[in-house]
Amino acid sequence: MTSESHSFSNGRYTARVAALGAELCSLCDETGRELIWSGGAWPRHSPVLFPIVGRLLDNHALIDGLDYTLTQHGFARDRVFRWVERTPTGCVLVLEDDPTSRALFPFAFRLTLSYSLDDEGLHLRYDLANPDSLSVLHASLGAHPAFVWPFQPDTQKTDYVIDFEAPEPESLAVLSEGLIAEGERPSPVSGTRIQLDDNLFENDALIFMNPASRSLRFHADKGEALVFSWHGFEQLGLWMKPGSDFLCIEPWQGYASPVDFDGPFEQKPGLLHLQPGAQWCAGWSVRLGD
Repeated sequence: MTSESHSFSNGRYTARVAALGAELCSLCDETGRELIWSGGAWPRHSPVLFPIVGRLLDNHALIDGLDYTLTQHGFARDRVFRWVERTPTGCVLVLEDDPTSRALFPFAFRLTLSYSLDDEGLHLRYDLANPDSLSVLHASLGAHPAFVWPFQPDTQKTDYVIDFEAPEPESLAVLSEGLIAEGERPSPVSGTRIQLDDNLFENDALIFMNPASRSLRFHADKGEALVFSWHGFEQLGLWMKPGSDFLCIEPWQGYASPVDFDGPFEQKPGLLHLQPGAQWCAGWSVRLGD
């Protein structure tokens, strides 16, 4: 079961997932309208961020006294996952540690992604397990889906807003060359709304470290909204490459290293610490709606 991708549908939506990175490459409504970014100035669609989210200082991880190189967002997005199940309305894929992964990240892990379609849209569940009987698994995991912006006909990017489930007045984290810097960034949310514009992203992603919301609506004044919800993740990033026609809505468990952190990897802020035999799960869902 090593086919390159799997397409599935429930009549309302059609999706396609690739074995490479277990990446969601397409999500269309019943009219064939594509909601997922097809690539270009940013060549990905919806990468899986594991075993880190963001960057490490000098791409360097000190683990058990040895130096390892982990580049931005980790390696899962560039590994071929194994098909566990493929059905007319979904699929399940898994990535497990092997000699290649252990050369970069010397921990046992099992990462399972489960996609499904139903009347409420597309659902993606992440299950991260520590199969080791002795060692703790230290890791982060994040989602990075890129949605077409604008996705409604006859609209401009500046017609779009994000409406959060709850007010988000807390200041945002500041990035400097991909690392968490000192200081804070004022929240761009007015009440529960962000008026979207490329200029918001001139200084990289908007990072909500402790969002009160667990859902949002991405929409223009006319037509359906893209309704996005998540669970299990503690942080949220919003990002786009200025000048491009996509918006990434990114629930994370973990974030980039602080600019001054160069200690042992297990002490890095934002990590999960899974005891032997433990498991952690999270997920997100998306649909078109009011």
